[in-house]
Amino acid sequence: MTGSDATPSFRLAYVPGVMPDKWVRIWNERQPDVPLTLTQVPAGAAAERLLGGDADAGLVRTPVDREVFSAIPLYTEQTVVVVPKDHLVTAVDEVAPEDLADDIVLHPLDDVLDWESLPGRPALERPATTADAVELVAAGIGVLVVPLSLARLHHRKDLTHRPLKDAPESSVALAWPEDTKTDRIEDFIGIVRGRTVNSTRGRQQPPARGESGNGDRGGARRKPAPGKSAAGRSAGAKRTGKSGRGAPKNDRRGKPRRRS
Repeated sequence: MTGSDATPSFRLAYVPGVMPDKWVRIWNERQPDVPLTLTQVPAGAAAERLLGGDADAGLVRTPVDREVFSAIPLYTEQTVVVVPKDHLVTAVDEVAPEDLADDIVLHPLDDVLDWESLPGRPALERPATTADAVELVAAGIGVLVVPLSLARLHHRKDLTHRPLKDAPESSVALAWPEDTKTDRIEDFIGIVRGRTVNSTRGRQQPPARGESGNGDRGGARRKPAPGKSAAGRSAGAKRTGKSGRGAPKNDRRGKPRRRS
């Protein structure tokens, strides 16, 4: 349904790695009377939080269950491998999966990548979280493959990362329960899609003062004076000749001469 929100604020959930700062700033500029409340949630818990009513909408990782959620894809992230700074792959600009054949590739339980076959050698146990896996990489136990935003989120001075080609990617979407769309969600959709504040897309804007609803910006057309028509004016213009001044030359030089 579409209508006014029952709550005095707009509640937005977001998963780790997503940086909503720019969108929040634009919201605060456009909606100063409607505070936006941010809540970070684990990627695996985002759907449950939205369905439970803990947030009005969420910046989540795909895939999204389209039977219960509406979603707008926003962007797809680059996949990188996180390694110690002295690792051999730091000598190249891009890493191939076969380059990790001799490495233990950690696979945390909260991994957001959809792997068919993980490269490298598996660890004896899966770390509980991505943060735990980063600590193991720093300890020299293995390497970690994650979206670029998570590599930046868990940045350490003793670690670096390189793009990993032919790897699954993670996309981010704006999602909300399918039957709970509100005007405030529509406003936020406009922001993430880059619409201007005066955009006619999204929420319906009232017509400007002095404009009719049929798109005639100049108001009603003027009626021609009685006895005149557009066709008549065109015919008159043709009779004046090229000068277009309306009178024959003889009229300005007095009476025409009589023929003998």
